[in-house]
Amino acid sequence: MAASSPLSPLAMLLGAIFFFSAHVFAAAAVLGVDLGTEYIKAALVKPGIPLEIVLTKDSRRKETCAVALKPSKAGLKAGEFPERLYGADAMAVSARFPGEVYPNLKTLLGLPIDDAAVKEYAARHPALQLTAHSTRGTASFKSGTLSPEEDAWTVEELLAMELQSVRKNAEATAGDGSVVRSVVLTVPPFYTLEEKRAVQLAAELAGLKVLSLVSDGLAVGLNYATSRQFPNISAGEKPEYHVVFDMGAGSTSASVLRFQSRTVKDIGKFNKTVQEVHVLGSGWDRTLGGDSLNYLIMDDMVTQFIDSTGAQKISATEQGFKAHGRAMAKISKEAERVRHVLSANQNTQASFEGLYEEVDFKYKVTRAEFEAMAEGHAERIGAVMEEAIKASGVDLKDLTSVILHGGVTRTPLVQKALEKAVGSADKIRSNVNSDEAAVFGAGFRAAELSPSFRVKEIRISEGPMYASGLKRAKSDKPQRQRLWTASSPLGGVPKEMTFKDQEDFELTFYQQVGEEDRETASLVTKNLTATVAAMKEKYPSCVESDIVFKLGVKLSAENSEVQVAKAAVECEAEVTVKERLVDGVKNLFGFGGKKEQKPLNGEDDKVDAEGESDGSEEGMKGDAKSSGTPPASPDDEAESATSSGATEASTPAVEVKEVKKKQVVSIPVEIELEKAGVPGLSKAELIKVKDRLKAFAASDKARFQREEALNQLEGYTYKIRDLLESESFIAASTKKERTTLADKASEIGDWLYEDGAEATRDVLVAKLKILQDIVGPVQTRIDEAEKRPAKVASLRDTMKRISDYAETEYKVMAEYEQWQATASAASASGSATDSASSETKADDADYKEAKDTEETKEPKEGEETEAQPVGPVAPLFSREELTELDTLRKSTEAWLQDMEKKQSKLSGSDNPVLLVKDVSEKTRKLDKMSLDLALKGVRNFDSKTKKASKNAKKKTSGKSKKGSSAGGKDGVTPEQMEELLKKIKEMNGEDLFGKDKEDTKTGAEEKVGHDEL
Repeated sequence: MAASSPLSPLAMLLGAIFFFSAHVFAAAAVLGVDLGTEYIKAALVKPGIPLEIVLTKDSRRKETCAVALKPSKAGLKAGEFPERLYGADAMAVSARFPGEVYPNLKTLLGLPIDDAAVKEYAARHPALQLTAHSTRGTASFKSGTLSPEEDAWTVEELLAMELQSVRKNAEATAGDGSVVRSVVLTVPPFYTLEEKRAVQLAAELAGLKVLSLVSDGLAVGLNYATSRQFPNISAGEKPEYHVVFDMGAGSTSASVLRFQSRTVKDIGKFNKTVQEVHVLGSGWDRTLGGDSLNYLIMDDMVTQFIDSTGAQKISATEQGFKAHGRAMAKISKEAERVRHVLSANQNTQASFEGLYEEVDFKYKVTRAEFEAMAEGHAERIGAVMEEAIKASGVDLKDLTSVILHGGVTRTPLVQKALEKAVGSADKIRSNVNSDEAAVFGAGFRAAELSPSFRVKEIRISEGPMYASGLKRAKSDKPQRQRLWTASSPLGGVPKEMTFKDQEDFELTFYQQVGEEDRETASLVTKNLTATVAAMKEKYPSCVESDIVFKLGVKLSAENSEVQVAKAAVECEAEVTVKERLVDGVKNLFGFGGKKEQKPLNGEDDKVDAEGESDGSEEGMKGDAKSSGTPPASPDDEAESATSSGATEASTPAVEVKEVKKKQVVSIPVEIELEKAGVPGLSKAELIKVKDRLKAFAASDKARFQREEALNQLEGYTYKIRDLLESESFIAASTKKERTTLADKASEIGDWLYEDGAEATRDVLVAKLKILQDIVGPVQTRIDEAEKRPAKVASLRDTMKRISDYAETEYKVMAEYEQWQATASAASASGSATDSASSETKADDADYKEAKDTEETKEPKEGEETEAQPVGPVAPLFSREELTELDTLRKSTEAWLQDMEKKQSKLSGSDNPVLLVKDVSEKTRKLDKMSLDLALKGVRNFDSKTKKASKNAKKKTSGKSKKGSSAGGKDGVTPEQMEELLKKIKEMNGEDLFGKDKEDTKTGAEEKVGHDEL
């Protein structure tokens, strides 16, 4: 019999919503990444995971920024790549393979090969083969693990590998098949646009979408603001000023931040208070950090080694030592450890075995000696603070605190230098996590930008940190104009410029880095000449000298790129507009009915209007204007008038006349904006690089699968040794099977230690299958013998319950059929008597009406009515349906008896005939048919209940309808639905018709009708 669904459309809809929403939640995870010079940290945000640090595979909260390409002993075949190691694993092999370990790549991003920072990096890592990229001129690395024909690895590719590893760890942390694609990355405040582009390129190669880049100081400020409330400037309170001093491995920066709250308009008549964090100015030192302190110790180590007796015996030189990659890798690792120890101790030492030319070396240093070496570095710390204070325009006395971030800030000499620069130790605070505040701020920003989350509203603002503007080369004299200062807010109101040119021209945008103007983008008008001609043709009243080209540009809040907000030709022309009489009167008295009220600009919304020019500024006016909404054209007004015709038709007719007015009209101009500076990867190069990274990932996966197959095979050979001694295995197997298994396991075990180490995955899997084919049948016999008794007992219990229930229902059906027969006979006898009596009555209309009134008359309140006889409850399903279930039970019982006889004749080493899966299938069929019958009874019962309710409503019309049936579309009430779901969950362990005999008897006494369903 066909089974009908017990779920209503509403329940199915809710299930579908839950299903799809689960997938949405799985895809809604976002990532915040603190991209440091030495360490990389990530924070995951996902529904159910507010802000959680992504752990490495070693359960560490931060990963060393390093990737290594481990050479293969047997060499690489076609299509194979070397094994990749990340973090601490990569640094662990730096002494063995110094030319294949790439640490601290952040310092090389976006820099040309001849940059001072690149040269310093090459000097500190002499084993690495740095080369210039063929088209971009940036740093790249040649690897000895690949063939010479392979392209060198770009810095962005190697950094992308690290980000891919972080993303993989994040997806493992998120679980449930989550996919992480969106990320917010932190960058130093001194990063130029080219360096930011390099970070974005690395993220793109890693398969990540960059939601935004935020400076380290702003990220720390965001984390600081999430748990605090600041003074409300709307109430006249003064804001707080804090300095975020961040000193990491590669650089040092200080950012002055303003923290405040503001009351703003919310939905409807309500107001709300929002927090605001503004970066007012920053100072930095690109080369001052933990690495520079490590270099001091490294140089001291080299000096002491050269002066040592062992080094003098081999005539070691400083130049020769520094060119030795393995020796430099060893002392680099120890120098960092020594610096960390000196932060807590007064002295320490380091020992090296065979450091250079098999000469041992022992190094000792005290904190006083180290601080004497770093005296010049301490002075540079104060200079960074002074630069930040000066750039912000805030007095030192107005600072509330100095917030420390970065591991190097725990160094005693750094804290002493800060106290001297600030003038008081009281202002130096450790009120944020100096290691993780930035990554938590980035994670919060990622959640804020994602549409999947609602977070505390914190408005942020920071500048590009470099003055920017545009330049234009003219035949007479080049022009240069500054549009944004270092502190101009990113994403602010566009700057609007006016040009009197009527022919196509080109502009170049620049970023001023030091004394150098670095080109960042170029803008070319594509159809300015044609647009001016179209303007003259369409609006003849335009004076040619009044036709101007207006350009609105701004800096993106996400990545500081130049964005075009407006490009149009404008002029004041005489146009014809339709005007009603009342509008003319308003205009006459200066009311201006169509003007909209303009919002007041607050202090923080003002746009910087600083401009400077090195040449003639003719044709470049209005640089400080803010672009507004473009003026509407007459065509737009005509369309607006047409669209409002329906509204005006409902009002009394108003006289309309056409008048000519002077109005500013505009036509958009097509422009082309391209990036300038360090060339990006071409489309073909980008595809090639992505394909190589995918091939690398596929090679890693194949290597992992092969190693997994090798481990499984090796582990299986050890497992077989235990099986051959197991009593249960011996009882379920023959002597021949055990002998064959022992021989094969010994043969494959010997092969593993000879040729197996270099075997392919397919060969390893084939060897494993040989052993599994022998063990499998024996293991099946063991499992069958263990599970069979419980499954058979469960099947017998199900059959007994069905038998007991069928016997009870057959009795109920017989009783009901007997009562129905008796009632039918009595009804037939009463009908005959009524028929004889009715022959003597008059058959007129008055009599019928009186009879009908008497039959439908309801008893009055308190009046006793004659009791009607009530028979047994009618069955909810037919005898045939119950017989079908009972027949299935009988056939299953006969099958079980037959199979048990056959199974009893077999020994433990024979393959069983009574299988667990067959017993489970028989049980499932009985349960399913029982459930179908029970659900059909529920629907029948519900149908009868609705009929009774309908009759009751007819008799009690006019009374309150409270308590009426609340059945759904399928006739099943929520309460019944809940009961059905409970029964479905209990199918595997409980009887649908009662838990046991005692419960059934008790239920039969207490319940009425078919409530046992």
